[in-house]
Amino acid sequence: MERAFRAPGRVNLIGEHTDYNLGFVCPIALDLECVVTSSRSTDGRLHVYTETLQKAGDWDPGEIPNLSPAHDWTDYVIGVARELIAAGYSVGSQKLRIRSTVPEGAGLSSSASLEVASALAMLGRPIDKLELAKLCQRAERGFVGVPSGIMDQYVAVFGERGAAIEVDCRSLTHKVVRLPPNVEIVAVNTMVKHALGQSAYKDRVRECAAAVDAIRARHPQVKNLRDVDGAMFREVEASLPEVVRKRARHVVSEDERVEAFVAACAAGDRRKMGELFVASHRSLQFDYEVSCEELDFLVDKAIGIEGVYGARMTGGGFGGCTVNLVGPGAAARFETEIATRYRGRFGVEPQIYQCRPSAGASEVVALWVVR
Repeated sequence: MERAFRAPGRVNLIGEHTDYNLGFVCPIALDLECVVTSSRSTDGRLHVYTETLQKAGDWDPGEIPNLSPAHDWTDYVIGVARELIAAGYSVGSQKLRIRSTVPEGAGLSSSASLEVASALAMLGRPIDKLELAKLCQRAERGFVGVPSGIMDQYVAVFGERGAAIEVDCRSLTHKVVRLPPNVEIVAVNTMVKHALGQSAYKDRVRECAAAVDAIRARHPQVKNLRDVDGAMFREVEASLPEVVRKRARHVVSEDERVEAFVAACAAGDRRKMGELFVASHRSLQFDYEVSCEELDFLVDKAIGIEGVYGARMTGGGFGGCTVNLVGPGAAARFETEIATRYRGRFGVEPQIYQCRPSAGASEVVALWVVR
């Protein structure tokens, strides 16, 4: 019997690089998704095939706990399999087939959607939703080697159809955020991913930890940047080294922007939502320094197009996508104008995605995770 499981990609509306600092994020799950089908194998091996890359691999399930990273697409599947085994679940002989519409390298979380869908496909029994998200995050951190926060896996599991979610990355709880009905969300893919991204991500994690150490010298109760509010930061910022001061200023102010964005959504204040988008991008551009020429160009041009309330980079940075808040009836004109301008500047045709909030992970026919 063949079974199919899906997990969505995501676009983060606001709250960038705050999740691994245990702060707030506000993503939506997308209708772009990864689907993994599972069927029985009779040769005692775990077979995995990806339609996207047209590549395959197979392993003896008993050897999976001893495997080392291959530094390719298989690490996401094998990392999850290792964590399932370590948690006491059985990963037996089976055939997995992967099909994904989440573009790789676009900052829309193709990796987390693959992790969550693969975990569901390999499982032989139900699993608690939060345990599933945490298990997949451990796979990415411990085996793939990316010191990521939990946002991507969390929204892949808990995403809400027709809404965003505000995730508290310290308590690992969330609340549903209803977006105003008269706003559209459009992502624009730069089609680039600069090599600096992977190393710089790890640098930012270390720099945030250094900021915590420096602030803790005056405020011993501080354990992470989530514990630092605006007033505390303003009190200590002059004493911080320049780089860690900038990194901390972004995280502290970004957490405040998430809260303000959620309030603006509740009030239906599209203009304020857009202003917060732009403020977030400028903070990522100048304080966190994870933007790039292509992202900055898209943001600068987008906010000058009629009907656009705001724009910002989304995802880890150094390429990938911008996310744009567009008024009703303005999306088609926006897409045409932004593509023309980007093509004229960089000679590249950007991919553009209408972002419709989707539900979290599920079996294609029946929900497999415990509600």
